[in-house]
Amino acid sequence: MSAILIKIFATALTLSQVLVDPTTVRTSFDPARDQEQVSQILKNGCTHMRRAFDIEDINLDDLIATAMDDPQAITGELKVLQGLSFNDLQASYRQFCKDEKVEPPPVDLSEVISYYNAAVAGLPDAGKLKGLKLPGVSVILDGSGKRFAEVYEPDHRRIWVPLSDIPMSVQQAFVSAEDKRFYQHKGVDERGVIRAFMGNMTNPGRPAGGSTITQQVAKNLLVGDDVTYERKMREMIVASRIERVLSKAEILEIYLNSIYLGRSSWGIEMAAQSYFGKSAKALSVSEGALLAGLAKGPNYYNPDTKPDRAQERMAYVLSRMEDDGFLKHDQVQQAVASLPPRVPFERIRRNTGFYFVDHVSRDARTLADVENLNAGGYTVRTTINPVLQEAVEAALQEGLARYELSVGRQRYQGSEANLAQAAKALDGTKDGSPAWKRALEAVRLPLYDVHWPAAVVVEKGKDRKTGANALRVGLADGRVLPLNAWEAARRDLKLYDVVRVQVIEQKGKGTVRADLRTPPTVQGGAVVLENKTGRILAMTGGFSYPLSQLNRATQAQRQPGSAFKPLTYLAALSKGLQPNTLIWDAPVTLPPVGGVSPGAGDSWSPKNFDGGRSGIMTLRRALENSKNLVTARLLDGGIEASPEQSLKRVCELALEAQLYLECTPYYPFVLGAQPVRILDLAAFYAAVANEGAMPVPHAIESVEQDGRTVYSRKPNTLVRLGSADAVAFYQLKTMLQGVLERGTARQLKALAPYAGGKTGTSDNENDAWFVGFTNDVTIAVWVGHDNADGKRRTLGRGQTGGKVAAPIFQSILQAAWENHVPKAPLSPPSPQTAKQMIALPIDLNTGDRLTDEQSKGFTEHFRLSWFGRLNETQYRLVPQSEVYAFRNPDPWSDGEERGGPDYYEDGPYAQGPGWLESLRQSAPPARRQAEPERGFRWWWEDDAPRRPRRVDPDYFWRNGQVY
Repeated sequence: MSAILIKIFATALTLSQVLVDPTTVRTSFDPARDQEQVSQILKNGCTHMRRAFDIEDINLDDLIATAMDDPQAITGELKVLQGLSFNDLQASYRQFCKDEKVEPPPVDLSEVISYYNAAVAGLPDAGKLKGLKLPGVSVILDGSGKRFAEVYEPDHRRIWVPLSDIPMSVQQAFVSAEDKRFYQHKGVDERGVIRAFMGNMTNPGRPAGGSTITQQVAKNLLVGDDVTYERKMREMIVASRIERVLSKAEILEIYLNSIYLGRSSWGIEMAAQSYFGKSAKALSVSEGALLAGLAKGPNYYNPDTKPDRAQERMAYVLSRMEDDGFLKHDQVQQAVASLPPRVPFERIRRNTGFYFVDHVSRDARTLADVENLNAGGYTVRTTINPVLQEAVEAALQEGLARYELSVGRQRYQGSEANLAQAAKALDGTKDGSPAWKRALEAVRLPLYDVHWPAAVVVEKGKDRKTGANALRVGLADGRVLPLNAWEAARRDLKLYDVVRVQVIEQKGKGTVRADLRTPPTVQGGAVVLENKTGRILAMTGGFSYPLSQLNRATQAQRQPGSAFKPLTYLAALSKGLQPNTLIWDAPVTLPPVGGVSPGAGDSWSPKNFDGGRSGIMTLRRALENSKNLVTARLLDGGIEASPEQSLKRVCELALEAQLYLECTPYYPFVLGAQPVRILDLAAFYAAVANEGAMPVPHAIESVEQDGRTVYSRKPNTLVRLGSADAVAFYQLKTMLQGVLERGTARQLKALAPYAGGKTGTSDNENDAWFVGFTNDVTIAVWVGHDNADGKRRTLGRGQTGGKVAAPIFQSILQAAWENHVPKAPLSPPSPQTAKQMIALPIDLNTGDRLTDEQSKGFTEHFRLSWFGRLNETQYRLVPQSEVYAFRNPDPWSDGEERGGPDYYEDGPYAQGPGWLESLRQSAPPARRQAEPERGFRWWWEDDAPRRPRRVDPDYFWRNGQVY
């Protein structure tokens, strides 16, 4: 027995059961014992179908006779019937429909039963559709309330509407077009099957399946859409069960909300908005008929690309509605005149904000108890600034690429696409633009969120003068530019390859060129936070979302390096130290934490980044130049009495700033050894800008569902970091402003009046940071490798936060000024804080206060005591005598030769606290001096000057010296 005959009779067995008595459908028979019962079911089914043929005015016997005389006349181009033995089919017809004895039997019922049992085993539960509401689209609004993004599961971009909101004319249009006897049949319409069968024979071009609306619901939601006999059999049984579980109204509601109608729209409501810019309840008769016509094939009857075909299909639907008595003839004539006007098709493609939207989805689960935003029906109001978001992504992408270009790590790993075939297909069509340009406009590139322009290689050859590979690329705007690329990429590029470029607009009469850009292996992340509210204005968690969905701004922790140092300085300032406090930048060894004996090997001896030391310097200059040794020395008496107590104090501050959930005191912690999140570090720097009021970063303002507020963020709340007062925060703010003015980020000096910040570089240049702030926003940037293989990969010698991350910060800051708030100088202290400080001029390098008569110095802000007095701490950590000695290390020199601008860079590096003692011991014999005035003492003498003595000029051992 042929396989196709087995499948046909298994399908006939299914159809016979659901048509004759759908309540008694069996899904399993015994191949040996149940053959007689199966034979009777097939006979009953044939009797039922013959009546349907009679109703449709089709003579089944004549049809069979015609098929026997000329099989080709029946099968035509129907591949599904080709290869079928019509002799076996006629014999089967005689056996089951004529009840004749046929020997040998043409059908092996045991094989049919076995195939049937396997095909319909494990059917899905139709009861799952009861009360079903399919997933739909959730809308993400930006900070100004405009639609920014849509979130939905694949193939579920819909807005669910109840059947009562769908006009009766629209309901009838779909019923007339798709299932004329919807309200009469019980899931499967035998007459529809016959009409589809006859239609396929007369017009085999677009085969019809004869499925009812109920069968389409079963196919779309329960059994799948495989083009197989098995699926058709399962679909019919499940459809008959759906009819027993749901009412006709419930089935139609599910159908109208689930069907795909083109323009990336599932369901009648989304389609109505997409095509006509209105709700389904406002659809006219012709609009409903047009949408009903699309159900058969949204692309085939697309009114945008195939208007004639769409209008013909709409006319067919309207005529069926007239046949069914729903419309009058004049109504049809009026509606069929032309296609109803449509709104322009706005593609839902989005090329920005994917990391942000992912973050919103996770936050919605936490804040609003929305388990799955993709389930649809939600409207989420967020904080994002779309223009700034795109600028942040572009700045990070360009910064990462420039870093790799600068260190020679760029690699060309192939094009995103090749348009050779597409351009060939478009070549010669009636369009004035080049074929490559039209192909580029139509292509959807894999890295859809990369903001470099896409370009097509349109010319490749040898340069006549240099012999190098000469390349020219075409842009989407039609320009053709020379491509600047490294030689390896030039060799590998092929004609019609699609690459990314950075267009360089040279000043003057220079030619415009396109520089090749490729996805880097290095990664990064950036956040823009609004200081006063905590609103996340922009966020990017990596180079490109399609390449990696890990949001490094919120889901990863990295060592902040020196970007963490402000916390240690804040702890010192809050304990009363002033920014001009002097401290040694010299080697130091701190004892083990926890009372372990110093010989246990747990002591700590850090080094500066450059390995050097600069002697005595102010706290301000130490932070500006990111001195590790000074940060370590602050633990030894600068914050608390002991290093262990100081560590605990810094830990408490870090916990209060919510940088960590727990903090283990260990020395490298103060140099940024404990990883942090980008977002959390940004919040702390925002607190510095706010004089200690830390915002709570957030991306969601509210969540609504069906007009009901599910979650609403409370009014702006800032968390006061009470462990440090506003004075300490303001002093730290001015010190971080100095980082840009004179310190490790001095390449950003032009920004210094408007911003403050700090560079950060972890061990071996594995991580590069810059975190900075203005009055209004805080920007945090991190660059590094993911190290997913467990091995830490360096950025390269000298690749610091100031070199790698600071330029990205600068680009983002410029975008923030252009798209959020205008540029403005950093604010002076608040009135309350100003009352607790006094501004005095000082010498920037020595920290000495200057008088009004002296040349103008640097204005420093000093803390005042409760009684309004200036609390001098300049010499609290280093005695004044030691400071004076350091400034003039040669007691017989005025020190001018060592007082130049590089004094603090090339000073006596090897000398630290205690070096003065060795100088005293090795002092040369005193020179003859004039009699000193009474009370005079040499600077190296500890004892008081001796009283005057009588001297005998003839004393033998005098030798011209006074002893």
